Amino acid sequence: MTSVSAPTERPESPVRLEARSEHALSRWLWLVKWLLAIPHYIVMALLGIAFFLVTVVAFFAILFTTRYPRALFDFNVGVLRWGWRVSYYSYGTLGTDRYPPFTLADVPDYPAHLEIAYPEQPLSRGLVLVKWWLLAIPQYILVSMLAGGSYLSGSGGLAAALTFFAGISLLFTGRYPRGMYDLNIGVHRWAARVAAYAFLMTDTYPPFRLDQGESES
Repeated sequence: MTSVSAPTERPESPVRLEARSEHALSRWLWLVKWLLAIPHYIVMALLGIAFFLVTVVAFFAILFTTRYPRALFDFNVGVLRWGWRVSYYSYGTLGTDRYPPFTLADVPDYPAHLEIAYPEQPLSRGLVLVKWWLLAIPQYILVSMLAGGSYLSGSGGLAAALTFFAGISLLFTGRYPRGMYDLNIGVHRWAARVAAYAFLMTDTYPPFRLDQGESES
């Protein structure tokens, strides 16, 4: 009798990027979101500087203590979360017409969410020296094609093309093609996993896998 092996379970990722599709999207609002999102772009530029400085401090903290200081970790998660909400609203996805809130915290009723589990186990001193510039190189190449290499906005590469054609579809049909939407979310999910790894927030190497759709579960 031939035995049937059980399907291999995917290892759980410490990064969870999720979204909720909204069907009543404006046909024309996406044409001016570049203007409406300017306040967020300004804030995100400042947050990006702070994010970089916090990551440098975290690098040395991990190197000497194997721990990513919790307050610094929560701040950087908040910055990535803010960037994902703005991307979801604007030209990373065009997934909602709801204006993004100005906060680092998760907003339960907003349709875009990002969580990164805090590493309870010690982080590797050895990996912190090489993962962000050497081990992540294959991921950087792929993410540059998928999302333009921008972890905070994700408005380049394949994501930009999908968003553009989704905008054209909205303009003429009032519909966001479901296949484009699911693929776009998958692109951002991949980019978020790479960001968490490259910015030292996890030692879990990002899978070479495009998990499409609103939720991973």
